[in-house]
Amino acid sequence: MQTRNLGAGSLEVSAMGLGCMRLSPGHGTVAGTKQEMIALIRAAVERGVTFFDTAEVYGPFVNEELVGEALAPMRDQVVIATKFGFQIDSEKAPHPVGLTADRSTSKRPSRAR
Repeated sequence: MQTRNLGAGSLEVSAMGLGCMRLSPGHGTVAGTKQEMIALIRAAVERGVTFFDTAEVYGPFVNEELVGEALAPMRDQVVIATKFGFQIDSEKAPHPVGLTADRSTSKRPSRAR
């Protein structure tokens, strides 16, 4: 698998990544069980994929948890990209209603799970 450096730094990832949005419930139909999706992510690593994309908004939160569980045994071999800072009100709606207006907390490392 070819690799690429992200940005000006030395963060090297596979040229082909895996977007994980549809691997968990929340944004459409999932093509398999949780265990099958974990197996799919791990099979991607076995084939040389080292770059995985997720977001707190996918689920919400469910996708990040799935990706984290799948990649935990090989965490030192992969790079996980995520997006966060969304205003999520799970009591009113299962999906986010926009970006968080409170900029004092929305981009802090503690906000990212």
